[in-house]
Amino acid sequence: MAAAAAGGIRVGSAEHNGDGSGARKIVIVDDDRQMRDQLQQILETSGWHVAQAPSGLRLLSLLEVDRPDVILLDVAMSWINGFELCRAMKANANYRNIPVVFISGRSAPSDIETGMSCGAADYFIKPIDTRRLLERLRELST
Repeated sequence: MAAAAAGGIRVGSAEHNGDGSGARKIVIVDDDRQMRDQLQQILETSGWHVAQAPSGLRLLSLLEVDRPDVILLDVAMSWINGFELCRAMKANANYRNIPVVFISGRSAPSDIETGMSCGAADYFIKPIDTRRLLERLRELST
């Protein structure tokens, strides 16, 4: 599990994701626009193609258009929480193989355990250690 701490930004080069674009694709799902924008800037600097979704409903529409390599998912959101959304994605044959990484302010061990039992690949607590996040995302996208 990843621990939260303010971290530096490690810039890496884009790796080929198999679709000819050269950039790995990620969707940030968080109802906090400032958090999405900050993560987008960090990820784009590190070679990621980034899409944003303010809700689970928007994520579902994005998945129909362009399949990401990884999904960053907040827990506390309106309409459907991140745990429920992750469970639904892992139950769907079209989406179950997309790694989900939780990004959450919820740091209780029970929340982390719930996130991992939903099928998440990892769980990062806000504020996010961006160096560790980038390393983990690189592992998940290869």
